[in-house]
Amino acid sequence: MKTKNFKAYIAEFIGTCVLVVFGCGTAMAVQCSTDNIAAYLTTAIAFGLVIVAMAYSIGNISGCHINPAVSLGLLINKKIGIYDFICYVLAQFLGGIAGAGILRIFFDPAQKEYAAFGANGMYADSIVKTLVIECILTFVFVLAILGVTSKVKNAQIAGLVIGATLILVHILGIYFTGTSVNPARSLGPALFATNGALSQYWLFLVGPMLGSALAGFTWKAIGNKD
Repeated sequence: MKTKNFKAYIAEFIGTCVLVVFGCGTAMAVQCSTDNIAAYLTTAIAFGLVIVAMAYSIGNISGCHINPAVSLGLLINKKIGIYDFICYVLAQFLGGIAGAGILRIFFDPAQKEYAAFGANGMYADSIVKTLVIECILTFVFVLAILGVTSKVKNAQIAGLVIGATLILVHILGIYFTGTSVNPARSLGPALFATNGALSQYWLFLVGPMLGSALAGFTWKAIGNKD
């Protein structure tokens, strides 16, 4: 399989950075919570719109994964090779950290209202529930990506479908965990959070990657080979 060029890795870095800045940044700016429906929906929409914007800007360069879970699903289905997978994931994690670093200029995590810094959190003090929730959310997200990108004729609408699916999983998931479905998106904010979010980060690495693997093998089994 042909290896992507260096520009693709730069694109993944930029895309993930933008996702954290505008997605997590919006959540912090509007003080997203279940008590504020407008802020809740605004945050969900912000994450989805970032995907749409990036899909139509860097999509033709790197495919706009900007998420290790997405890259894993594509690896399982042989859409990328192992070398590209490793480089993509590295670029994504660095982009997520850079994005959180930019947000650190805007927001001070020492202030109580920004202590979480857009990081994800365990649901109901339950490791099992948190892992299951993130696994299901990521499964739906990655399965939608594998499906809509499986046909060339869907190229014009793929970004819209993927962005809308991310909005969908956020509308449900924010209530439980803040919605990760993306280990790179979760790591950057967790590094800067002052509420202990970093100690729970492993949940938002394992859960999404399990969900992605499940989606990847599911699509491999049921997807249209033509």
